[in-house]
Parts: sequence; C-alpha cells; structure tokens
Amino acid sequence: MAQPTFSTHVGMVDILPDEVGKWQKLERIIHEEAKRFNFEEVRTPIMEQTELIARGVGQLTDIVSKEMFAFERGDDQYVLRPECTAPVARSFVEHHLDQRGGTQNLYYIGPMFRAEKPQKGRQRQFHQFGAEVIGADDPAADVDIIAFMMAIYDRVGISNTTLKINSVGDPESRKAYTEALKDYFRPNLDEMSEISKRRFEKNPLRILDSKEEEDQPFIEDAPVITDFLTEETAAHYEKVKSLLDSLEISYEEDPHLVRGLDYYTRTAFELISPDLGAQDALGGGGRYDLLIEEIGGRHTPAVGFAAGMERLLIACEELDIQLQEEEMLDVYIVTLGEDAREWGVQHLPKLRNAGLSASMDYIGRSMKAQMKDADRENARHTIIVGSHELNEGKFTLRNMKESEEEAYPFEEILNKLTT
Repeated sequence: MAQPTFSTHVGMVDILPDEVGKWQKLERIIHEEAKRFNFEEVRTPIMEQTELIARGVGQLTDIVSKEMFAFERGDDQYVLRPECTAPVARSFVEHHLDQRGGTQNLYYIGPMFRAEKPQKGRQRQFHQFGAEVIGADDPAADVDIIAFMMAIYDRVGISNTTLKINSVGDPESRKAYTEALKDYFRPNLDEMSEISKRRFEKNPLRILDSKEEEDQPFIEDAPVITDFLTEETAAHYEKVKSLLDSLEISYEEDPHLVRGLDYYTRTAFELISPDLGAQDALGGGGRYDLLIEEIGGRHTPAVGFAAGMERLLIACEELDIQLQEEEMLDVYIVTLGEDAREWGVQHLPKLRNAGLSASMDYIGRSMKAQMKDADRENARHTIIVGSHELNEGKFTLRNMKESEEEAYPFEEILNKLTT
C-alpha cells in the first residue's frame, strides 16, 4: 500500500529555516520602531465571528462576498480573519480599553487569510503588520501613523516608494460623491468591464480601484471626491497635508484613491513601490471613525495602516536588501566515543547557561563528519573531546575561522569564550 503524501494548501506556504531569519529580522525592526513611536502590541485570535468581519469590512466588499474562509460550529459562524483592524476594534470595545485613558496606540503582526487566487506577493495565508491610533480625531494622529509606517520601510532600506494620499470624506460627502459617480458612469456602463458593472450597483467607489484596461479612460475623467468634501472634512485634509509638509514627508495626491473597506472616512493613503510590478502596493490605510460604533462601541475616532510582509520581502529581494543576518553557533562539541558524548551532554548546559549557543553530535558520526557539520552550522569554535582529552582533563578549543587550536581545562575554555 502506497504511503500517503501531503502538501500545503493552495496559496499557503511553509517558511523554512533558511528563510526564517529574514522574517525574524523584519519582526524585530517592527517591534523596535513600535517602541520608538510608543505603540503597544496587541494579539487577537486568527478566528473571529463572521458578523464582526461583515460589519467591519463591509457586506459589499470582495473580501466578505467571496474571499473569506468561513465555517460553522453549532449555531456559531466564524471566519479566519482576512484583516486585523476589525479584530483590534473588537478587542478595544470588548475589553473597555478606552478606560485606560488617552488614545490607544496599538500594533500587531500576524497571519491573515483570504480565499483569492494566489499570485506573487499575495497568498491565501499571508502576513501583515499594522497599527491603530484609537481615540483621536486630530490630523496629527493621521500623520503620526503615516510616519510610523514610513519609518519601518526607511529602516529596512526601501526608499523607492511613493506615498499617495486622498480624502474619502464623511458620510455626507460620500453620499453626494456616490450619486455623482453614478451619474457619470451610467451612460458608459456598456463599454466597461463586468466587474465595474457589478460594482456600479453595489459600491460605485470601487470602480475607481479597477485595473481593467477598458475602464481606465472612464476612470481618468471621473469626478473627484475632493470636490464634494464638507467644509470640516476639507479642513481636516488640508491640515494632514500641511503636517506632512512640515515633516518633509513627500506625497502625491491621488483623487481616485479609495480604500476597499467600508469603514474608512476622511484620510486615505497608500504606499507603493515600482519594484513590485503591477501589484505595486506595499501597504496603506486611513481613518475609520465609524467602525467602532458599527461593532457596538461608542463613537470613537481612529486611524491606522496595514502592510503586507510578503510584499515587503519581495521588494527587498528586488532591491538586493539583505535582511537575513548571518547566524553563527558559538560552540560545537565534537565527541569521539561514548564517554566523550556523555561528557558533551553534561557540559552543553554549562555553555548555554553562560549565554553561549551550543550544540553537539547525537548520532556517533566520525570526527570528519562532525567537523563538517560544525562548519555547516557556522560554528565559531569547536571543543574536541576524546579519550585522550578526558584523561588529561584538557580539551581542544579550535577557532574555526582562524584554524587555530589549543588545549585548556573546561573552566578556562568557558572563561575564554565569555570574556
């Protein structure tokens, strides 16, 4: 009977040991920048109630209508989270984080899930990092969240980027703008893509997101939302631009930039890189003053961003940015014989307790094979232990990089390696 074979699900990939280093380095950068900007980490479950995502993201979005991994258990309906802003907002409401006082500056790192066609930089399980400032409606919060996002890319070394900004207005602005878009697109619908025809009925703003070639001439001349902003919303947008200028954060205004999720209001932004090809978005976000009230909380202004880690790593590859740090093992114990192997087992903890990384052979290979393994592990030093060394009470310490060696008692070796 043939043995069964198993593989990862379509659009989900293993991150193997040779790749993990650059992920860990990126995560360290995110954590360190978050500390500089005074953000606290929050970790939410990967599974959320379907209704939360539908309310938070929007019933008419592609995410809710066709990209969710949804399932039931009894009478309860759940999804694997397709994004993390709604879960963070749910956590804010559920745990009354507003009672901590002041704004809540929260960030996250983790896997998300969308059942879409896998392509470069877009898997069905993908990873995002992001941040939210909850409880502030001042334009300074919008700019600070943008500065935080940009600081991470600057720290990584990705400078070939463009920040695009727009305002998507408030409900009053969007209602007027939606009607204007319908009036504009309606006479041309027969010449537009099937996707845009469907979006026309459900959410005309999403037509502006279309990448279909036949839609572009109509999108190019479409009305712009900034002509429909209320006085208050227009003032907010002008202040955001003024603050970005004062911080010397360059940007381009994109009047057709809209966010694909329903909870966005006022500021919208996106960071793009030509190094990613057609799918050029690195990350983006905006203000979502309506979300927390929509999921059962009090009216609470908020602004945030989310960015794809796979997209960022692809940009690093294209720009030859080496996030992978050279991993080195401090000590590899080479043992010859059973007594030597027992000695190694007893002394490994002493090396590790002294703050050194240490390993040894467990399967009785030859000295040549063990030295080769130490080299593969990029070991700085080996300690060679055989019957002669055990009898003498001195063990050969070999510097693998300089090919120098000398015999010392173990305590002296420990002292040399830790000073």
